[in-house]
Amino acid sequence: MTADAPERAPRVLIADDQTLIRTGFRLILTARGIEVAGEAADGVEAVAAARELAPDVVLMDIRMPTMDGLEATRRILEQSPDCRVLMLTTFDLDRYVYTALSLGASGFLLKDVTPEHLAAAVRLVGTGDALLAPQITRRLVERYAAEAERSEQAVPADLAALTPREREVLTLMGRGLSNTELAAELILSEATVKSHVARIFAKLGLRDRAQAVVVAYETGLVRPGAR
Repeated sequence: MTADAPERAPRVLIADDQTLIRTGFRLILTARGIEVAGEAADGVEAVAAARELAPDVVLMDIRMPTMDGLEATRRILEQSPDCRVLMLTTFDLDRYVYTALSLGASGFLLKDVTPEHLAAAVRLVGTGDALLAPQITRRLVERYAAEAERSEQAVPADLAALTPREREVLTLMGRGLSNTELAAELILSEATVKSHVARIFAKLGLRDRAQAVVVAYETGLVRPGAR
């Protein structure tokens, strides 16, 4: 792909037990050049469809019959590590969204999202980045981090593998700083910051910034209320 070539639009699987939601999202995405590879009405169908269709992004409702979106997310990411999952929720401060981020979801959307934001979010996570609204994500993590069970899946055993600089970068990521803001704060180039971020993900087995924020709180690098 040349520098001028457009990026391929991600293929999307929509998992929601409400037919109107699935239909509306399908129409919105299709009208904006994003292929909807399939739909699922519950978690079991979502896992099967993800295995069969290999979508780039799954729009996953949290509350569904038969198997909820959390278990479906866990299974999909286990079988397809390169897939990205965006959780669909009615409330931004939702403890289940926090759990989903811990499991590896790349972000979340409110169900009343605008068409433009929906399409932009799908394209963003389709590139491998995480969808983070720093203020909302921070409030979400602060509210539920103290209550979360410390599981091996959610939290690395320790941060000993990180260099002091990498711990500093992870701490600032946990506070919601972007790569540009990190570069300014640490007086580094953005390329150097990106290298630090990539090494942090590799050493801790993290998928993206969403999980990095959760880990920063659950390992105590960032405390609720810290600036």
